[in-house]
Amino acid sequence: MNVILLDNVVNLGSIGDMVKVKPGYGRNFLIPHGKAALATPENMKTIESRRAELEKAAATDLNAAKARFDAINGTELVISANVGSEDKLFGSVGPVDIIEAFEKIQVSVERSEVRMPEGPIQEAGEFPIGVHLHPEVDAEIVVRVVAAE
Repeated sequence: MNVILLDNVVNLGSIGDMVKVKPGYGRNFLIPHGKAALATPENMKTIESRRAELEKAAATDLNAAKARFDAINGTELVISANVGSEDKLFGSVGPVDIIEAFEKIQVSVERSEVRMPEGPIQEAGEFPIGVHLHPEVDAEIVVRVVAAE
């Protein structure tokens, strides 16, 4: 399936590129999320005429992500949890808990932006966590899990 990208997509291409993708990826993800359009002659003409507008919108999104990066990067969040023996948690600390900790300091972060490749935190301590703000902007925060009093 050939599609024309309407947005920068990681590991695929940039605005205006015509790429070949598997039908399910194009039909179920790229097109419904507004990241691509079918590569028909009419769509190609329309996208070429809108290319400057699309690139301006992408630049605006990138600048907004960089501003959020300045506010978020290096932040240390303290989350209290019930801790048992050997610093093991009763339960775990996941993306929802991290979002709630951000809300306490009046910073807006979406759950889908929190990157925890090793899964939820299940013990007390300090852990580096990634926050994916934009395809080109990733912030790093520290989550410190402490025993609840």
